[in-house]
Amino acid sequence: MAISGALLLTGTSAPPPEIKVGITNLRSQKGQILVCLTANPKAFPDCSKDAASVRMAVKPADAGAFTVIAPTAGTYAIAVVHDENGNDKMDMALFLPKEGFGFSRNPALGMGPPSFKAASFAVEGATAQTIKMKYML
Repeated sequence: MAISGALLLTGTSAPPPEIKVGITNLRSQKGQILVCLTANPKAFPDCSKDAASVRMAVKPADAGAFTVIAPTAGTYAIAVVHDENGNDKMDMALFLPKEGFGFSRNPALGMGPPSFKAASFAVEGATAQTIKMKYML
């Protein structure tokens, strides 16, 4: 009987970890929020360089509370863009972003995006992140 119980325990796997995300400080309800979750420091904040990243678009009306499913437990960072014109990218004016952006852990910003280390957090089970959107223009 103990052997069959052990088999039942090893036959089930834990569900992938969930990250509850809330975005604050949106300046409008236009467009979409582009969300990027990556565990690859070299691919942060541009998830297009990480095939294992989780990318999704969220309606601004849903930005206050949505869920991102992490592939496995680990260390991740999130980057978000308020794509107000819906063209699936961050629009720039010279070297400044024309649209809003934000990062997990809300790190202080200098010239350019924060490091992966500054924005990263551990995901082992259910986790939550509140991201404050920032606008330069």
